[in-house]
Amino acid sequence: MQGFNMGRYVPPDVEGTTSGNKLHGKHALGARASKLASSGILTVRFEMPYAIWCSTCPKPTIIGQGVRFNAEKKRVGSYHSTPVWQFRMRHAECGGWIEIRTDPQNTAYVVVSGAKKRDTGDDGEKSKTPGEGEMVIMTDEERQKLRSSAFASLEKTIQDREQLAQATERIDELEDISKKRWDDPYARNRALRKTFRAGRHQREKDAAVGEALKEKMSLGIDLVPATEEDARRARLVDFGPGEGGAGDAGQRALAKPLFSSSAPAAVDGRAKTNGKALPKGTPKAEVMASMRRESIVSEIVGNTRMARDPFLMEPKAERTPARIPGLKRKRGVEGRRKKGRIQRPLMMVDRICPPPKSWWGMIPSRIEGSLAG
Repeated sequence: MQGFNMGRYVPPDVEGTTSGNKLHGKHALGARASKLASSGILTVRFEMPYAIWCSTCPKPTIIGQGVRFNAEKKRVGSYHSTPVWQFRMRHAECGGWIEIRTDPQNTAYVVVSGAKKRDTGDDGEKSKTPGEGEMVIMTDEERQKLRSSAFASLEKTIQDREQLAQATERIDELEDISKKRWDDPYARNRALRKTFRAGRHQREKDAAVGEALKEKMSLGIDLVPATEEDARRARLVDFGPGEGGAGDAGQRALAKPLFSSSAPAAVDGRAKTNGKALPKGTPKAEVMASMRRESIVSEIVGNTRMARDPFLMEPKAERTPARIPGLKRKRGVEGRRKKGRIQRPLMMVDRICPPPKSWWGMIPSRIEGSLAG
């Protein structure tokens, strides 16, 4: 391993007057700058800006975009204050030299010799860069025809004049409109401020409502102002519990008897009258009336049971608070509460249906008849 500053020895008699690289005839960039002092050539890594066709290869060979070469970089001129650089590289396939230069005027690269740019048809109507072989070249016949044709030049001049007249007229119209509108800047400014001031309070109110809604619903989006169309659509939406909803299902389950005496509904969905299915030839109006009648009857039965059943009228039990360690509860108060909560429905049941006086009263009537027989 080479130590720091080894190989760059400077004798004491010339120390401070020259550097180690200059004394030993070397450069800080190494071997790639060996021609920099004599010819101004620096070896750099050049990447092909576009695909090109090599002209020195025996067979047509394309060099793709992005292929890298060790190129000799040299300044060959300038465009105003911008230098023009030349990159000269050797093609490894055939050994031929390819020369490419920068074009600061058109901000492009130009193939000077050894190759030709690949024509992909993407340039379209762009201006062609000189030196790339893409300039539009006219034949002698077309050039002579253009020079001798007075009508062609006249038509071109007339079209240019018409376009200039239309553009001038349009510009004059725009200037007149601008002068009329802004003849009095103070009045225009006052009118604009008045218009803005009229709806400022409403906009501030809407913004406050929107911020409150975003904070309440944890929204991370910007709310746009409401429109009449939104209000009309919102009025058409009903979020109430529909038929067969969760609340109605609970109430119907409570109102339904535990042991129903009526026959189950028909599985085929046909309407019934007094427990009998209607014939197939029954008119549709009569079927619908029968179904509505059955629905009303079942609804009345359920509502009647809910109004008279003492257990359904019992208020919801109060939630017992969580027990806190180290804190004693009052057993007497809780016992009285539980006792009152349990005894109240029983007292109501006794009023509606008094208990039997003997065990014989607990036997159903059908069993009692069989025993008597």
